[in-house]
Amino acid sequence: MKSILPQEAIEILKAISKDRLRTNLLKNFEQKTLVFLVQRIPPFIKPDMLTFIGFMGGLVILLSFILATYIHRNYLLLGVLGFAINWFGDSLDGRLAYYRQQPRKWYGFSLDLMVDWMSTISIGLGYLIYTEGLWELAGMGFVVMYGWSMIITLIRYKVTDHYSIDAGLVGPTEVRIIISAILVAEVFCKNSIHYSATAACAILIIINLFHTLNLLRMAAEKDRTER
Repeated sequence: MKSILPQEAIEILKAISKDRLRTNLLKNFEQKTLVFLVQRIPPFIKPDMLTFIGFMGGLVILLSFILATYIHRNYLLLGVLGFAINWFGDSLDGRLAYYRQQPRKWYGFSLDLMVDWMSTISIGLGYLIYTEGLWELAGMGFVVMYGWSMIITLIRYKVTDHYSIDAGLVGPTEVRIIISAILVAEVFCKNSIHYSATAACAILIIINLFHTLNLLRMAAEKDRTER
């Protein structure tokens, strides 16, 4: 495989976003970071290996909740590392494939969605293990709300032909940072996670309702143009 110059790498990685709309707050910084990293991944590491690494990050988060439950809540800090691992694998797997000029658009799209869902379930399960009583509903709510947002994303892709994983200025990276901050806050202020998780679920409900109504509006508009 021929070597690729940095500028060529940037152009190749931009090709991934040609049918995607990114609006998240950290998109520019994140793009530059990913361009830097993708050129330095050893040849023996394949895109599927990065997908697996991302999934392992989700399991690290689950482990952090288990250790925090049965040993000490300081282990929640391990969850921050888990989110970093999850970001690394999840953000670089498809980009590495494009960088190496070995893209598998629909395979990668399908695998990424399934792994993201399994990682979300792992995080929700960890929260359920860590909490008890009615607070467990926040963990269940997080999984349900994230699943709802995934459905919105897929239907919007079908309706508009544009794939967007962001909710305004907040995308997956920002969500990872927010949840990591919640974990850190719980280490210093026990039970704060209950209120933070509940508030996050309430915000997700509002965001999902807004995007559902917007999606229905776009779908109705498409119906009118296709008549």
